Amino acid sequence: MARSVKFTKMHGAGNDYIYMDTQQYNIPNPSEASIAWSKYHTGIGSDGLVLIGKPYDEVDADFSMRIFNADGSEAMMCGNASRCIGKYLYEKGLTNKTSIRLQTLSGVKTLELHLNIYNKVESVTVDMLAPVFHNPKQYDETCGDELTAQFRTFRGTFVSMGNPHFVCFVDDIATLDISRYGSIMENDSAFPERCNIEFAQVMPNGDIRTRVWERGSGITMACGTGACATAVAAALTDRATRKSNIVMDGGTLHIEWNENDGHVYMTGPAAFAFEGEIDLP
Repeated sequence: MARSVKFTKMHGAGNDYIYMDTQQYNIPNPSEASIAWSKYHTGIGSDGLVLIGKPYDEVDADFSMRIFNADGSEAMMCGNASRCIGKYLYEKGLTNKTSIRLQTLSGVKTLELHLNIYNKVESVTVDMLAPVFHNPKQYDETCGDELTAQFRTFRGTFVSMGNPHFVCFVDDIATLDISRYGSIMENDSAFPERCNIEFAQVMPNGDIRTRVWERGSGITMACGTGACATAVAAALTDRATRKSNIVMDGGTLHIEWNENDGHVYMTGPAAFAFEGEIDLP
């Protein structure tokens, strides 16, 4: 007889994941579970699976997260998911802290919770640490800064926020077929571990419209690390200041690349969608 477990569906700017508390439930094969549960027609439907637990390896943190994409691959970090974890932990009474240290595969991130008058988490600011521009495990720089997909060439900026991103500024963001180009570029030989691909355009009001092809998940409504990478790339190429509004399909994220400590700070919403029970695959 299959064992059922309780789940919570949440989203940050439309980037939706299934959340489970591993202090209550053991998920023996999270990769398999993420593939099965992420399917919209036969499962719960999501961009992947997030496991919340206690820190491991004697790390100075309050909680830990592991995240699995819809294709079962494990990701290093997800900014939108980390904000949702902050809301989950606080509103479910697992902590009374409004500053939470969260262990991820790309380091310990600090979550600052912003509460409304009803003591609910309205938004979360995440210290995403400093961007990295040279990582041979993620990006072969000898391939150059241009990628060609289906006869179109894109010039991009590589930014690692723990996970790899390639940010391409375009002038046709509204009509660009990101599925066509993103799926090819994700698997380009320049990226030994595959790559998240961002297509961005600076709008007349200074906001940066961004659409995402996410490694392992395809088109997503938003990507927190992708928003951070886009803001950094825009500042590096003099398209924007160190503070940017990144407008994604699911909503707007506010990004600051702090000049004093070099860290990237991301602020945005987190929301519950629904809860339920499902059998382990």
